Amino acid sequence: MTVKKPITPKPSWLKVRAPSGENYTRIKEMMSDLKLATVCQEARCPNIGECWSGGTATIMIMGEVCTRGCRFCNVKTGNPKGVLDPFEPEKVAYSVSQMSLEYIVITTVDRDDLPDQGAEHFSRTVTTLKKLAPNLIVEILAGDFRGDQNLVNQLTDAKPDVYAHNVETVERLTPKVRDPRAGYRQSLRVLEMVKERDATRYTKSSIMLGLGESDEEILQTLKDLRGVGCDVVTFGQYLQPTPRHLKVVDYVTPEKFQEWQKVAEGMGYLYVASGPLVRSSYRAGEFFMKGIIEKKKAAELNKELNNVF
Repeated sequence: MTVKKPITPKPSWLKVRAPSGENYTRIKEMMSDLKLATVCQEARCPNIGECWSGGTATIMIMGEVCTRGCRFCNVKTGNPKGVLDPFEPEKVAYSVSQMSLEYIVITTVDRDDLPDQGAEHFSRTVTTLKKLAPNLIVEILAGDFRGDQNLVNQLTDAKPDVYAHNVETVERLTPKVRDPRAGYRQSLRVLEMVKERDATRYTKSSIMLGLGESDEEILQTLKDLRGVGCDVVTFGQYLQPTPRHLKVVDYVTPEKFQEWQKVAEGMGYLYVASGPLVRSSYRAGEFFMKGIIEKKKAAELNKELNNVF
């Protein structure tokens, strides 16, 4: 007789309230009516209640099927066979511009089935959105484009206010955690390319904890990210979305997350969000970045006015 191993219960600090509230309901209904996909729902983000109640969300473009098969991610994997809505950039831009938001995150599935991996489609979404909502702050969470600098440059030239790309985990665990086409060094290089193309773009990355990484490896990852000019980093607890995904090796305590926040802040990161339920698009970071970006825009406007007069 096979004896099933008992399931390790989640710690109390990982429990969240069921999503509710007027804003949450409004955004949920609007997403449904406009047929917009959100990574909040697809990836079963634990912060969906907090973020949507606060009036923010992460829109996912280019469909709901990803060509990559990362072992931590709950987004569907498959081959979209080149299917793409050519009018999606305009539809998404118009829809988001009607939502009375101040900060939006646009992300996407990987589209290795497309000749340009969706770079033109993604960049057009950003530029169209900025035309329709010039005061909206736009953060993008993009894939690695298999390290193609021309494609990274194309998206950088769309001028998102924040360009995020996640390393996800430490270098040793990358082959086990991420799709074989993804690479730790390749991800670092993507962030470096953005800065090389436009040093004024803010870059951002995220690290999951609880996959078996050591403190030394986390520290090295932080050093590597700063080495390519990464401005913002977030830490969050990995949670196994389904039985077929990677198991959680350990649950990191809130105190340990606080320690990593202090370490990263001491290394010169512009902003650090660190906690068990923090995700790469965590809204606390959005408010911080919003303040920084608005201050930067005001300084640029004053400079232009001084040049005129």
